[in-house]
Amino acid sequence: MGNANNENGTSIATNTEATMMITNPMKKLGLPTPLILGSGSFTRKLILREMGIDFQLMVRPIDEQSLGDRSGQPSDLVLTLAKAKAAHLIDGILEKELSELRLPEREEGWIVLTGDQVVTHNNSILEKPYDIDQAKQYVEGYATSAPRTVGSCVLTHIPSMTQVSGVDTATINFKPSVSECRLIDRLLEQGAPVLSCAGGLMVEHPFVKEHIQEIDGTEDSVMGLSKRLVEELLVELKDKLC
Repeated sequence: MGNANNENGTSIATNTEATMMITNPMKKLGLPTPLILGSGSFTRKLILREMGIDFQLMVRPIDEQSLGDRSGQPSDLVLTLAKAKAAHLIDGILEKELSELRLPEREEGWIVLTGDQVVTHNNSILEKPYDIDQAKQYVEGYATSAPRTVGSCVLTHIPSMTQVSGVDTATINFKPSVSECRLIDRLLEQGAPVLSCAGGLMVEHPFVKEHIQEIDGTEDSVMGLSKRLVEELLVELKDKLC
């Protein structure tokens, strides 16, 4: 997959990897494909490929820190941010002013997926760490109490603007050893994008997995996109469009 970035941060790419061995749930439901993925998250791209969903990547960044109530419910925050990302991206598509965001008009329309995730720990919302020291502080705390991921998914149909959304959560129980192993330093030495992950969590990485006792939920949910939630929302969207 290739990425093209313009001067205002907008990026676009096309998923070209074959998913012939997996039935695309969107095609099974008769929904328009490819999906428009409004997220640059590596793990969300990986999860969609695992689901057999063909997608085209379109990202139009927003100022996340200026939106949402971080003293309220985490589920409300991640839904607010995912819906804001969808609105900002779709505005760019419909305005047709940016060549990177132009889509051909077609009768069946397009479906846009956006999402957001935070980690909650000791009644606090943890987003992406500001720096390495903060990432280390996060991980040290996980040794004594379990963090929980809260992730949203929003599907929006263009041009009808029909929208469905939901939230999925998972709790990660770490072994005490997670605070004693220079985990963040080891991840950084491997080039892992620790500062791009909510709560500094990368459960899919082998260095992290060796310190996980159990996950109450699914690994894909912790990674930022629940497969079960996506499939349920696709069915809900199909029903609304009929």
